Amino acid sequence: MVKHTKRLAKVHLHTIRKCPTGIEGFDQITGGGLPTNRNTLVCGGTGSGKTLLGIDFLVNGATTYDEPGVFMSFEESQEELCENVASINLDLKSLVSQDKIRIENVALKQRDVQEIDFDLEGVLMILDNAIDSIGAKRVVLDSIESLFAGIRDAAILRLEIKRLFRWLKEKQVTTIITGEPGQSSYTRQGLEEYISDCVIFLDNRVHDQLTVRRIRIIKYRGSNYGTNEYPFVIDDEGLSVIPITSARLNQPGSKSRVSTGIPTLDGLFQGGGYAKGSTVLVSGTAGTGKTSLAMSFATSHCKLGERCLFISYEESPGQLIQNMGSIGFRLLPLVNKGLLKLVSTRPTFVGMERHLLELYKIIDEFRPSAVIIDPLTSLLGQGSSLEIQSMLTRMIDVLKSKGITGFFTSLVSSNAQNETGGEIGVSSLIDTWIVVRELEESEGMKRTRGLFIVKSRGMGHSSDVHKLIMNDAGMNLKPMGEAPIAHQRKKVNLSNSISDSGNGNTKSSPRSRLIGTNKL
Repeated sequence: MVKHTKRLAKVHLHTIRKCPTGIEGFDQITGGGLPTNRNTLVCGGTGSGKTLLGIDFLVNGATTYDEPGVFMSFEESQEELCENVASINLDLKSLVSQDKIRIENVALKQRDVQEIDFDLEGVLMILDNAIDSIGAKRVVLDSIESLFAGIRDAAILRLEIKRLFRWLKEKQVTTIITGEPGQSSYTRQGLEEYISDCVIFLDNRVHDQLTVRRIRIIKYRGSNYGTNEYPFVIDDEGLSVIPITSARLNQPGSKSRVSTGIPTLDGLFQGGGYAKGSTVLVSGTAGTGKTSLAMSFATSHCKLGERCLFISYEESPGQLIQNMGSIGFRLLPLVNKGLLKLVSTRPTFVGMERHLLELYKIIDEFRPSAVIIDPLTSLLGQGSSLEIQSMLTRMIDVLKSKGITGFFTSLVSSNAQNETGGEIGVSSLIDTWIVVRELEESEGMKRTRGLFIVKSRGMGHSSDVHKLIMNDAGMNLKPMGEAPIAHQRKKVNLSNSISDSGNGNTKSSPRSRLIGTNKL
């Protein structure tokens, strides 16, 4: 047993060296980056991001890791490359002028790629001179199809490709080689993937009229790696893979509490308020006060000098400031002080992965201690149920991993079978769950908002239904009043409906009837 343990430890010490790409999220799924001084094949269709990944790799190497690089292009000139990437804030032209990156445009002619007397020597001489001139540690060849387009003999093709790959290894440079997919292979020749040390596949597909980008590691010799498809985006800061490997169930518990913003609601929780760093879900039909409960929490948080991020998928910042003022919440002073940040966007404007990436970036820039997303259900139409649940899980995990208190609202259809119909597949990740709904206090006469707590992990809490009162003085909770004797049976039915709602056995009664109204 001891010998076996020592052998495992010895193997661990001989893992291959990694060259960090500096691309957000990519180094996580590859366990540290690309294999150092080896060849990586990046393949994908038109517009999938192959060239951009290669340029991003060189730019990050030159600016972050002090490793000069060479980009050899067989299709685009230096001027075209610099202009193309300038739109995403990659200053390639400046790095070229500083001799941190060298671009070689090799314009191959028909006679250069003929099968008869084909020789790589000229290309290798140009590449060798470029590497030595700046002491390059990183190389990108874009693309290999252009170099070997005229060779049809598989034996010659294989020998020349192996010669190129072997020369690059002997030159001790970390290389990315781009390729275009064939009908049944990752490249047109179908040979490069077998002799490459690492193969990366990029895909650009359209789902429900939204472009979705995915990246997958096909193989990685000598290293563990993420085997799934991972979403990535291309924005004004280059290419970013959605980081997911950092989300683990290792967050410490907390006994600290944060106020709900409503003293009477704080009193329903043992310790007074939500657990700090936990996740809170408020679900209910339209007009029951979900956004108002969220804003009550936000303003209370900001008044303590803490920063809060409020992301709305339904109302603009101006609408939120105006509408919340009707119930006593003055948001503009908190916004001006930099304590409250209001961000509004349409959920259909971009895909799920872009929403998630934007959340990561805003959190890194603003550094809030609380994040509110209103409503979470607006994202449900942005992909398949599996993709949506995966994205929501990552969204919640990133908040928990940073110790940020997350507050989410969920819209429930007025035709829902029970009050807990708004859990949207993430209830297992939610620490505190509150349901708000509209009830008929007396049949056909008066409506009122009701609130009760479904669950709250790690703390005692009231399970009674309370009236939620909203007026120009703010928000408040009051116990449900005693019903007249003639209505005692209806009151019992309401209690049974609430107690059975967790099992989906809601009983219908006049006092528990769900009523859909317009949001406040």
